Amino acid sequence: MTHSQVDLEASPPRISIPKNYNAALELLERNAAWPDKPAYVDSLSGETLSYGELNRQAHRFAQALRAQGFEPEQRVLLCMLDTLAWPVAFLGSILAGVVPIAVNTLLTTQDFDYMLRDSRAKGLLVSEALLPSFQPLLGQIPTLKTVIVAGSEGVHRHLNFAKLISQATDTAVVPATQSDDACFWLYSSGSTGSPKGTVHLHSHLIQTAVLYGQKILGLKHEDVVYSAAKLFFAYGLGNALTFPMSVGATTVLLPSRPTPNDVFALLKKYQPTVFYGVPTLFASLLADPQRPARADLNLRVCTSAGEALPAEIGKNWSATYGCEILDGIGSTEMLHIFLSNRPGEVRYGSTGKPVPGYELRIVDEDGRVCGDGELGELQINGPSAALCYWNNREKTKATFAGEWTRSGDKYIRDTEGYYTYGGRSDDMLKVGGIYVSPFEVEASLMTHPGVLEAAVIGAPDSDDLIKPKAFVVLKPGQQLTLDDLKQHVKSQLAPYKYPRWIEFVTELPKTATGKIQRFKLRNAQR
Repeated sequence: MTHSQVDLEASPPRISIPKNYNAALELLERNAAWPDKPAYVDSLSGETLSYGELNRQAHRFAQALRAQGFEPEQRVLLCMLDTLAWPVAFLGSILAGVVPIAVNTLLTTQDFDYMLRDSRAKGLLVSEALLPSFQPLLGQIPTLKTVIVAGSEGVHRHLNFAKLISQATDTAVVPATQSDDACFWLYSSGSTGSPKGTVHLHSHLIQTAVLYGQKILGLKHEDVVYSAAKLFFAYGLGNALTFPMSVGATTVLLPSRPTPNDVFALLKKYQPTVFYGVPTLFASLLADPQRPARADLNLRVCTSAGEALPAEIGKNWSATYGCEILDGIGSTEMLHIFLSNRPGEVRYGSTGKPVPGYELRIVDEDGRVCGDGELGELQINGPSAALCYWNNREKTKATFAGEWTRSGDKYIRDTEGYYTYGGRSDDMLKVGGIYVSPFEVEASLMTHPGVLEAAVIGAPDSDDLIKPKAFVVLKPGQQLTLDDLKQHVKSQLAPYKYPRWIEFVTELPKTATGKIQRFKLRNAQR
């Protein structure tokens, strides 16, 4: 089994990946020359994991999975905090030919129930702190046979992650995986609230690492990186695992929520040179009265994705910290950023130009390719497009149209080749970089006994970032407060999905057939 061959001088970069190939094996073996260098640092505990130890533990975990009866192509659900155990679990699974499914740790028991049943995962890899969300499901899902918990030993009846690794052998056995084999899954939010299992191949990880991580960011061995986006996101997975490991850089992890206080403390203490953020966080950091001086940080470049970066936030950050934010757009389906600003060529308010190796086009509703200055849907042709949505043929055909992948995002290209975001083709919202279905929030509101009807749209906050806003019609005689309804939604859905604003109305605009006209609600806000 051999490694990929890369020519960064070619335009676009040329990447040759052999048929017999294992993505985790390449990432680990790329770093065999510096076994003592820190691969990961846990910023809360201060613990480090060297490249040599990461290699050893990943191979041992692969052995442990085999000893538990796991076979190549079987699946494990990976729901873990950003600790040193995460890359070991992810890479170790891939080394065993097992397919890890990295999922959002902020989701509810109901969400996890759906994903376990939909994926038919044989195993669950879970942080101890997250185990309570899965407890009601254990023993209820026939396909789930093995639960492995990362954390303290003896407080539960499940297998312990660290103990399994300590008891395994150092024998490195890698099955005959291929570059076009399923390597890992991510779940992509669906417009109806049902997430879609997005299947990625072994070849995709190194493709994104070279095309964006090395070619756009210019990542080097000497870099120290920190990603506010967690490892379970497509964006975070590239930022904090694939990209740094492809060059032997060091990654700092923050297991907890990235508050301004914790992020600034991390940036000051560990001196990352690369900071991957999202617009909502950059806005919060700039608004922090305790923010450190420019001289206290060591940043050479920042990135932003997940939602469009308002121009003012980018300009203020550059003015404050003397460091550009490279705004870009990626997707779970394409695995990472395919359209981005470049160092020294940043145009705030735009999403930049295509990443080398990706071809973009803008298409109108009739399928015609748009010219400069015309608004249409952005479509992507690139080597990291997902294989399919698991067990969802209809959605697969609608999104992956031959060589082109539909983004669902509307864009305009100017005469200089810069692309500017123009909204969504559907009703999906991006909140803090995470997709939120308005239908899901509406359904939650409707379960309140006092609510007759509800409609949800995206509305800008004071930083021009999109958050959910609800319009609610109450049943006759009902009186509810805004907090009543907000807490009701928070009790049912992931915390980032609740409506930030609620407006009580007497009726909702509808078509003759009774369909809610959200565009009228959106237009009324302008």
